[in-house]
This record gives sequence, structure tokens and C-alpha cells, in this order.
Amino acid sequence: MQSRRQVEETEGREKRLLKIMVKWNLSQSTRSIYLGLACLSLTLHLLLACFCLSVLQTACTPPASSTSSIPGTDPQPRQSSSSPAASSSDKLPSGPRESNTSDPDGEESLRAEKDEEKKLTRPENLKQKVKGRSKLEELFTHPLYNLPRPPMQQDDWLLRVKSEEEEKGGEEEEEDFLPHDSEWQSASQEEGYDKITWTSDKETHPPWLRFHLGISRWELYDRKDSNLDQLTHYLATQPILGAVQKTGGTQLKLLVTFPNYGQALLKPMRQSREAETDTNLFYFSDFERHNAEIAAFHLDRVLGFNRIPPVVGRLVNVTSEVRELTTDRRLAKTFFTSPAGNVCFYGQCEYYCSTENPVCGRPHALEVSVATMLPDLSLAPRRSWRSPWRRSYSRTKLAQWETNPAYCDKVKETPPYNHGTRLVDLIDMAVLDFLMSNMDRHHYETFESFGNQTFLLHLDNGRAFGRHSQDEPSILAPLKQCCRIRRSTLLRLRLLSLPHLRLSEVMRESLAADPLAVVAPLLSEPHLSALDRRLAKVLKVVEVCQERHREVVYDDLEEAGQHYDSQSD
Repeated sequence: MQSRRQVEETEGREKRLLKIMVKWNLSQSTRSIYLGLACLSLTLHLLLACFCLSVLQTACTPPASSTSSIPGTDPQPRQSSSSPAASSSDKLPSGPRESNTSDPDGEESLRAEKDEEKKLTRPENLKQKVKGRSKLEELFTHPLYNLPRPPMQQDDWLLRVKSEEEEKGGEEEEEDFLPHDSEWQSASQEEGYDKITWTSDKETHPPWLRFHLGISRWELYDRKDSNLDQLTHYLATQPILGAVQKTGGTQLKLLVTFPNYGQALLKPMRQSREAETDTNLFYFSDFERHNAEIAAFHLDRVLGFNRIPPVVGRLVNVTSEVRELTTDRRLAKTFFTSPAGNVCFYGQCEYYCSTENPVCGRPHALEVSVATMLPDLSLAPRRSWRSPWRRSYSRTKLAQWETNPAYCDKVKETPPYNHGTRLVDLIDMAVLDFLMSNMDRHHYETFESFGNQTFLLHLDNGRAFGRHSQDEPSILAPLKQCCRIRRSTLLRLRLLSLPHLRLSEVMRESLAADPLAVVAPLLSEPHLSALDRRLAKVLKVVEVCQERHREVVYDDLEEAGQHYDSQSD
């Protein structure tokens, strides 16, 4: 009995031991399965994290068709593409952007953002390539855009370099005479400025000086001159060495200086391109628009006028290119950092210069328009003319032209509108203003040395392109009341109304060449559509005039044909 009991106990212990071993083996296999699943889960999480980082990194790069008004809304400071700091590429490492978890201060990320911003204004990116056939080139090869000019005389140039014979004239000038290959040395030793080595050969002149020397009696620039592309590239890429607030005017604008002593007029971005002017605002109670200045230059060129100084868009660094460089104490006092961390300033001017209406970077980058400066008034004086169709700028009174339908009869009897081309020049300007909805044309200017036989300068277009949903027929009052228009202008307008050369499409292509177009289109699609709608209205007004009057078209093409015949002979 005892031995049997021992056997049963032994068997029981073996069974319990077997159960323990089975359970241990099961726990071991379960533990292995759990460990394997944990490793797989960790691997998937790591892959997902790497993918998210790459997506977020790509999203930080400004796309070519982005609708945001300016890149870089992050709190990290960013250098402008043309600032002295940003242009020193040897100080910033190049290469692909990588995530760096061991960089607590985000220095690598900041450097990568600066590199991205520099790409916006690289020479190869300044012009976007247009797919297919260029309608702009087709337009500019049309005979209407290549009309012959009268033979140029010496007094048809605004400025010119004196010849050797003129320099030799007079004994008192002989000691100061410079031979053809001599250099004009600059006496300035200011840091950052180029040493001037200009000779009488125009190839040694900077683009801004060649532009000044190319101004003629008939136009500000020759559209086919290769210097035009060099000038716009120069405005978009030259380092800024100084910035002061320009006096005069009602709103904030800056005068910036470049290393080769060139200067430009800078107007900052005040509102997004999509923001439409409130219909309840009085016509001079609106911000000037930087993109309007750029678009006005392109529209003026597309119309064949060539009367607006070249304007280009640019990204500037509010801190390194304005605040740290300005010598204007009044301007410097208006800088502050907003609660959002953006660097802002407001300057001192008649309207909209206050802390309630600041100009702000994001946090440092700011979109601006940069316009070529005209020659100094001491070299090329200009005369300011009050427009006969100037608005009253009164909230209660109307101007004479608004109440008198026969107002133009009085204008036609008043010099300089009683002879020459001044009246049709003014109507050209009215057509331009109507197409871009600019109601603020109270004055215009001409170069004094050309007298009354010259073109009108189409300056200060910042209040254009404010509304796309509404047209302002009163801007066309000169055309409606006078029923007079140049034949070349009329034919170009008809050409731009054709389906294959539609004004909106040509303007879209032209504006795509601006550096800021890689950030967002300079004109939104509603504004481009408004150009076609307004062009049709201009042609309708001319059609009504031709039904009522006999002499509506001023035939300037006949004069051009005579000049062509004389040149052929």
C-alpha cells in the first residue's frame, strides 16, 4: 500500500511538473510573439515619423502657384534673397534640407529656409518659362508694335554723353578733358559702394544710367533694347546699401540705394492681392498696392505706350535691408515688433502712417515693388500738369467735367490741348487708367526740355487694380466727351480683343516674368478677366463716338508711314 501511494504521489508530482513546464513553454512563446509585435510596431512608427518629417519639410518650401502672399510665416527670422547677409553664400552651408534632432536651436532649419528664400531671386528663376507658343512675342512682332520713328536729332534725347569735340571746346575745359578711354573716377570711398570706372563707352555704364541715356522725346525706353531685361534683373537682385523714407506723397514709400549708386523707389506690400477695395471707401481712401505698380508697368508696355518706368517685384528683409541700414532717424523710430513676432514699421506720412496701419514682414520677409528712378530734376527738370479731368476730391462738390457734357469743347481751346498730340496723349492715359481702374490721376508730368511735343509720364499707379468686380465709367470721361483717339492705340486695342491675343492672356504671360510671380500671381484671375471686360467697353465707347462724329480717329499711322518713306529714301 505504501509503495502504491508513493507511486501515485510520484505520478502527481510529475503531472504538476509537466503542467508547469507546459505553462512555461507557452509563456516563453507568447513573450517572443509579443516582443516581435513590439519590434514591428516600433519599426512602423519610425517609418511613419520619417514620412511625416519629409512631408512637413516639403510643405515649408514656397510653391510656384502658392496663394499665400509671402513665404515664411514661421517665427524664425529669414534673410531676403538680395540682402548682403543672404548674398554671402559662403557663410551658409548648401545642400539638401535634413531633419536634425540634435539641433535644439533650429540653426540647420533656419539655414535651409534662407537657402529656399534665396532661390526665389536667382537669375535662372527670375523668369518663368511659358509653355507653348509665346503670345507676348507674337504680339510684339506685330507691325503695330514696330512702327517707324522719325529720325532722331540731338535734341530728341533727354541726356547724352558729350563727345570729345564738345569736351575740347573752350580753353578752360582743356585741362579737365578726358580722352575716350579715360575713366570717371568716383571720389566716394563709402563702404560697400562700387568703384566707378565708367568711360564714354555706354557698355561700361550700369543699367540705370543706360536707361537714363535711352530716354527720348517719344518714349521712356525702347522695348527692344536689351538693357530693359538687365535693368529689371538689376532691380531685383542688387544688394541694398541704404534706405530712407521719400518725402512727399500721401503714403509710405522708401528710396533705396544700390552699390553702383543707382536708386529705386520702393513701395511695400500693405494688403493681399485678393483683397478688394471696399466699395464704400472714398476713391483716395485706400492703400497703395505694390502689385498694382508692377502690373501697371506691364500693362503700359503691352499697350505699346512705354511711358511707365520699369518696375519689378522683390522680397526684402525688413531688418537687415531697412532697419539696420537706414540713416533716416524719423523712419528708424517707427520700427517695432508685433505681438505675432513680425518686424514692423510705419514711417511718417500724411495718410496711413501709424501703429494702426504698419508695414510688417513675416517675420522679416516683405514683398515690395521696386521702380526705376527717373533722372535727377537738376539734370532733367519735369513739369507737372493738372489734369483737366481731375476729380474734385471733395465729398460734396463735383468737378466741372462731371456736370458739363460739353466740357471737352473748352479743353480743346486751351493750350496745350488746342494743337499737337497732347489731347490724344491724355486719352491714351485715360484708357490705361480705365483698364486698371485707377481713379487717382489728378496730375501728370512731362520733361521740360521736350516742350509740348512729347509723351506724358504715367507715374504713381499704386491705387490701380483695387476692384475687379466693378468698373468706373467716369475714368473714360475724356474719351466719351472728346470722342478722339489715336489710330495706333485703337488698332492695338482691337488686336488685344482678338481671341488668340486676348489682353488677359498676354498680361498673364507678361506678369509671369516677374520674380514675385513664383510666390503668387501678381494679378488674380478676376482682375485679369476684368481687363477683357473693360477693353470691350472702351471699344464700345469708340464705336458710339464714330456713329455720332466724323473725325474721331487721329491718324498717327500716316505720320509713321511718312517717316518710314523718308527713311527708305
